[in-house]
Amino acid sequence: MEINLGGLALDIDFHPSKELVTTGLINGDLHLYSYAANALPQRLLKVRAHSDQSCRAARFIDGGSAIATCSPDRSILTVDVVTGSPKYRLENAHCDPISRLINLDETTIATGDDEGCIKVWDTRNRKRSCCNTFHAHRHYISDITFCSEGSKLKLLATSGDGSLSVYDIRENKVQAQSEFSGHDLLSVVIMKDGHRVVCGSQIETLLLYSWGCFKDCSDRFRLYRNSVGALLKLDEDTIITGSEDGLISLVGMLPNRIIQPIAEH
Repeated sequence: MEINLGGLALDIDFHPSKELVTTGLINGDLHLYSYAANALPQRLLKVRAHSDQSCRAARFIDGGSAIATCSPDRSILTVDVVTGSPKYRLENAHCDPISRLINLDETTIATGDDEGCIKVWDTRNRKRSCCNTFHAHRHYISDITFCSEGSKLKLLATSGDGSLSVYDIRENKVQAQSEFSGHDLLSVVIMKDGHRVVCGSQIETLLLYSWGCFKDCSDRFRLYRNSVGALLKLDEDTIITGSEDGLISLVGMLPNRIIQPIAEH
């Protein structure tokens, strides 16, 4: 499947139960497409989500009934999947431009900004108030992921300051932070049933951390001649990587190996 968006895409997300995909563009637009086997994708929505700035992130929330976006204009917008009409816009959600947004569950999202601040929000709250605020990093938040450790929800983030951080949401505290790697960390996934954390970096290398031992990475795996800006976990042993040169590859972890390139932009 290939879709001509007509502009540079900054983020993409698939619907949790339907054959829908959404993307945020550098011109501030939000697109929604339907897709199916042996059929051309159809654009269902085109929304001017952020008129003066880029749409840096797009995520399905509330069980897929809405899409949340964020922007350097510091706002968070949610739109209805069916009509494209705004459900709410939270102005000045951060003090600095928002760089990342993910959904933790159907009703909880986390956002990070260009100065290293992370906030957690409950989308059911009519006042759209912030539940948690963390400020462990000195530079932009490049990626965020999460996992459950027993009864505790953990948030992990990578930053342009070259470090990985771990947060305990229920206790509202920074649990751990790695040493500064000297290069931007750009992406993060949790692998091996929660025992390993993999980070993509600016220096074409994957950094592997053992869970609970976040001070320094336990292994490094060099992939390409370009930075690894995107990681997607396929299963507990395999990830899909996206590099700056447009190459998308299937990569096995522990043992570390490049299985095969699968696409290229």
